[in-house]
Amino acid sequence: MAYMKILITGDAGFVGRAFHRALDDKGHDITGIDIANGIDCRDFFKKDDTRYDVVIHLAAIVGGRATIEGNPLAVASDLAIDSDMFQWAVRTRPKHLVYFSSSAAYPIYLQKAAYKQRLREPDINLDHIRTPDLSYGWAKLTGETLARYARAEGIKVNVLRPFSGYGSDQALDYPFPSLIARGKAKQDPFEVWGTGEQVRDFIHIDDVVAATFEAITNNVQTLNLCTGRPTSFIQLAEMIMLTQGYLAPIKKHPGKPSGVEYRVGDPLKMLQVYEPQISLEEGIARALKE
Repeated sequence: MAYMKILITGDAGFVGRAFHRALDDKGHDITGIDIANGIDCRDFFKKDDTRYDVVIHLAAIVGGRATIEGNPLAVASDLAIDSDMFQWAVRTRPKHLVYFSSSAAYPIYLQKAAYKQRLREPDINLDHIRTPDLSYGWAKLTGETLARYARAEGIKVNVLRPFSGYGSDQALDYPFPSLIARGKAKQDPFEVWGTGEQVRDFIHIDDVVAATFEAITNNVQTLNLCTGRPTSFIQLAEMIMLTQGYLAPIKKHPGKPSGVEYRVGDPLKMLQVYEPQISLEEGIARALKE
């Protein structure tokens, strides 16, 4: 990638740190803003007039399943964040704007274990919206709608829908690092939230970052970031234990937040521009070593 002036919002978070690792030594002019570092992006958007080559918008209220289910009003703050960002973008006109939506924006009626349906980009129809996953899903659907309005104003917007991104430095609010921590401790019995039968599509954070660059290069308007590989929490726990050289009984916690039954993406469109390089087995092995 040639020299660029890049803005990363939410750059102190898990995904933001991964973008820094990929970009910091490439000679770009990178600006990072994050409330964790004392910079509220909403204040930034009100005052800044810089025209960036690339904006990677990650700033959001996040915190895993417990936050999505337990504090929906806090998550709804994402509506204000995204509104301010898109208004700023129309004013300053960046050359490329990457909006990180979410697989939570997909209709929940499609995410039943009985269907085993891979979620495709056209499954979200902004002219005929179906109920997404709680307030987080609604916020992301609204953001995608604002992205459409921004495109109408001439802004190039790439909307990305990551599925279960994971990596070694992710907060314990999320399932993958929590299960890794239990595996490192050789927990016995091994605890999982919910029934353990809930299925997700895990994609390594390095593949998320690399696929983002390809989406920008190829000007893909809307793209799943996924592998298409269904993995239940029980299966993930067993893979972790086997990599650690032991196998213990699974202790389920059905009263804990567990989310939808089956959330797996269709990677067909992504595979036209990028193929994931890190298997779940390799990602588990990396995380257990760190």
